[in-house]
Amino acid sequence: MKFTVLTLFPDFVNSFFMNGMISRAVKKKIISCISINIRDFAFNHHKTVDDKPYGGGCGMVIKPEPLYAAVKYARKDRPDSRVILMTPQGRPFDQKKAWDFAKKKKSLVFICGRYEGIDERINYSLVDEEISIGDYVMTGGELAAMVIIDSVTRLLPDVLGGKESVDIDSFQNGRLEYAHYTRPSRFKDMDIPDVLLSGNHKKIEKWRITSSLKRTFLKRPDLFTQKKLKEHEKQILKKWCRELEELIKK
Repeated sequence: MKFTVLTLFPDFVNSFFMNGMISRAVKKKIISCISINIRDFAFNHHKTVDDKPYGGGCGMVIKPEPLYAAVKYARKDRPDSRVILMTPQGRPFDQKKAWDFAKKKKSLVFICGRYEGIDERINYSLVDEEISIGDYVMTGGELAAMVIIDSVTRLLPDVLGGKESVDIDSFQNGRLEYAHYTRPSRFKDMDIPDVLLSGNHKKIEKWRITSSLKRTFLKRPDLFTQKKLKEHEKQILKKWCRELEELIKK
């Protein structure tokens, strides 16, 4: 799977490609990652890529000519590459979308805007999809593109240590992941749950399901509206609620 990032700051993006999981996936040839400097396609003496907006207003807008040429170059060897514009106006990115990209394995070209954004004519002539990673504004789309590349890459076969590590992720089954503990078993007068030391895999699995449901209920109850509770999940939550009621009465 190929990821291409169109940016005015290629060194910033390249440092991301050269570290951690992404670097290992590149070495295994599971993915390929390149950055393209939009400024290389500015065919004027000063390599200007931005200009003042028509109609007035603050800030600068990335010009259409260099960006158009950069996108065409990025798609030269893979014409079916999907062009993604990173923008706070786009569709919110989520785990479902990450899986969609990972399963299709289609090459992705990310346009990372700066300043006030890009000329709208590029948007409706070349962009296949607009994506946002949240309702906030950053100085550019590079970090947002990295977020998507990271979340998609880890879902590809043979990138992580095992399939189970992906299967238990938060949001994977519509629930938050259960709590994790490691050695030592006691830290600053805080002990890990006894069941995790029991060696009883059935009890451990039940504890993990309960932990996942409790976390989801307390932190992201909205997830329960997206995926209905199974009967055994309802029973676990009801039991927990009864325990809370008894605790409150004391």
